[in-house]
Amino acid sequence: MYYLYSHNDLDGVGCGIIAKCAFGDEVDIRYNSISGLNFQVERYLNRVPVQGNPDDLLFITDLTVNSELEQRLDRYVKDGGHVRLIDHHKTANHFNDYSWAQVDVYHADGRLSSATSLFYEYLIKNGMLSRTESMDQFVELVRLYDTWEWESENKLQAKRLNDLFFMVSLDEFETKMVDRLRSQQSFTFDEFEEKILDMEENKIERYIRRKRREMIQTFIGSECAGIVYAESYHSELASELGTSHPHLDFIAILNMGGRKMSLRTIHEHIDVSAIAMRYGGGGHAKASGCNIGDVVFKLFVEEPFELEPMRADAARNQFNIKGSETGVLYESWGDDKIFVYLSRSGQWAVEWNDEPLAFHFKTFEDAERHIKRNYGAWLARDEIYVSMLTDHMRRIRTGAMPLALPDFDGEATLEDI
Repeated sequence: MYYLYSHNDLDGVGCGIIAKCAFGDEVDIRYNSISGLNFQVERYLNRVPVQGNPDDLLFITDLTVNSELEQRLDRYVKDGGHVRLIDHHKTANHFNDYSWAQVDVYHADGRLSSATSLFYEYLIKNGMLSRTESMDQFVELVRLYDTWEWESENKLQAKRLNDLFFMVSLDEFETKMVDRLRSQQSFTFDEFEEKILDMEENKIERYIRRKRREMIQTFIGSECAGIVYAESYHSELASELGTSHPHLDFIAILNMGGRKMSLRTIHEHIDVSAIAMRYGGGGHAKASGCNIGDVVFKLFVEEPFELEPMRADAARNQFNIKGSETGVLYESWGDDKIFVYLSRSGQWAVEWNDEPLAFHFKTFEDAERHIKRNYGAWLARDEIYVSMLTDHMRRIRTGAMPLALPDFDGEATLEDI
C-alpha cells in the first residue's frame, strides 16, 4: 500500500493527482496544513510496527516534519520501513542528510523546482509512472505557478489553474484532473471552466483594487514592508502590490481568520524565506509564510495599526510625469511637498518644502525609492504640480526667491554619506 501525505495547496495536491495516476486506488492520500502534517505522520508511525506492513511506502511531499518526527522517521527506516520525503524549500535542506529524503530547490537543468515536478521525476525514474504529454503540461503549469515563474514568462494558464483549484472543492479538482490526465492527450481547460475563470479574473481585479487602498507601509527591522489584511488571492495581490510599489522590499499579507502571514517579494536581493524563519516559518526566497504568533502580531499588526494607508500615485497626469528632468512633484503627509529634478551636475536633487536635501542621486529611480521609503510620498496630481509652478514663478517675479534653482555640484551622493 502507498501513502501520500502532502500540502493542501496546488503544488501539494498536484503530487496527489500524479500519485493517483501512478497508483490508482492503491494509494491513501491525505492533504495537510503545515501543522497538520505532524499529526498525520505521528499517527502513521503509531499504527502498527513496521514488521506488520513490510511493503508499505510512505511519501511526504511539499512539507517537512518537526525535529522529533524527523528522528522517528529515521529510526523507522533503519528498522526496515520505507519512506520518501520530497521537498523543494531551501529551509528543508538539512533533510538531505538522510538517505530517505530529497530536497532540491533546482532541477538538474537549472529550473526552479516544485514538489509536483520533483515527485513526477521520481516516479518516472523508478518505473512507477509513464510520462505523457498531458502530465508533462500539467506538472509544468503547477511548477510555473508555485515558483512564480508564470509571471515573468507570462504563462497565464498556470495562474488560471490555481484559480480553478480554489474555485471548486479539493475532491472535485482532484477527480477532474486525474480523469483529464488519463484521458486527454494534451492538458486544456474545458469550455465551462474557461467561462468561470474569466469571471473569476474580473472578481480578482476588483478585490485587488480595494486592497490597494488599504495597504500600509512601515519598516520591519531594516526592510521596508507593505502590509495588507486579506483572506483571498494572496499571490495575485502580492504580485500587483509588489510590482506597483517596487520601493517596498516585501509584501506581508495577513489572514487574520486563518492566523497566517504570507510574505512575497519581486526583488532578487530580498529572501523572504529568511524573514519567515525569524518567526518560525519558511518557504521560498520569493514566497514564504508563517503563523501569526505574538511577535508577528506585535510587529505587523499592533505597532503599525495607527498608520494611514498608503496613497496611490496620480494615475492620469500629463505634466507631472515621473522621470521628467524639469522636475517631478510628490506629496507626503502633513501637506509636505517634495520636488525631484535633474541638477546641472547630472545628479537628481531633492527639495523638501523648498529646502534642498544634503544629498542627491544617480538615477531618478533611486531618488523616488528614497522618498517613498522614508517619507511615504506619492506622485502629486497635475493641478497640484501646476499650482506649485505658478507659485514658484510668482515668487521669482516678486524677488521672493532667486531665479536659479540651487545645485549640488560639490555635494556627495546618498551612497557617500
